Amino acid sequence: MIERFGATLKLLMASPQFVVSVACLSIIGFLTLFGPLLTPWEPWQIDATKRFAGPSAQHWFGNDEFGRDIFSLIVHGAQISLVVSVFSMIFASVVGAIIGMVAGYYRGAWEVLAMRGTDIMLCFPPMLMAIFLVALTGPSITNLVFVIGILFIPRFARIAYSSTLSVAEIQYVEGARAIGARNWFILLRHILPNILAPLFVQFSLGLGSAILIESGLSFLGLGPPPPAASWGRMISTAQRFLSMSPYGVLWPSIFISVTVIAVNLLGDALRDTLDPRVRNRMK
Repeated sequence: MIERFGATLKLLMASPQFVVSVACLSIIGFLTLFGPLLTPWEPWQIDATKRFAGPSAQHWFGNDEFGRDIFSLIVHGAQISLVVSVFSMIFASVVGAIIGMVAGYYRGAWEVLAMRGTDIMLCFPPMLMAIFLVALTGPSITNLVFVIGILFIPRFARIAYSSTLSVAEIQYVEGARAIGARNWFILLRHILPNILAPLFVQFSLGLGSAILIESGLSFLGLGPPPPAASWGRMISTAQRFLSMSPYGVLWPSIFISVTVIAVNLLGDALRDTLDPRVRNRMK
């Protein structure tokens, strides 16, 4: 197991996509965790004398229409965006993996019900469904996590389902079933470890989409309510004053773009490394 992990890590480190994405995400993660220690300004601290001020030694990213420090707002918004995206993907991956594994292993009526349900959910545009669900449940960080997680459950379920179908036919799974091993033991011990790779890839790719959905909802006023800062709400508010100062729109747009691109590059690198079919085609 350790040798296999070392070999996989060596392949990943040889991928420029992986190195660049990890470097970008490490910087964003560092700013998210330690950014509040780098600036003395609170994100909601108003200073009317510095409205629309440009970058300076005191305010690295400038000030917004209320004189608030944009860097502090960016850091606070990063915490919200990353928390919502990561926890929504954890929720979606756990629930989706359970649905897909059970459907692929037991087959029958449960398979038809679960897979047709995911097909129906995939018919609706994600942003449209997100707007409907958030408007129904109310804007809050907790609701955003569950709403975005629900949107991605079908993707994880279908990946887990198709992977379980192939793994369930392997001889050692049939052998475990023949000697009387319990179904839950077979699912956790023999099937789950063999379908983790595609789930990890989908997890990383889903993070970028989750950040975009959260930013889009915040832009429309359906994100976490004030005083919580959000990249999407920053853009929505600052766009009205774009002719006076571009920094309120520029910086959150840059951070959203860099984060999403880095996460997608990470997902591509994981797919190229963990999927043997893609890896063989690249040789």
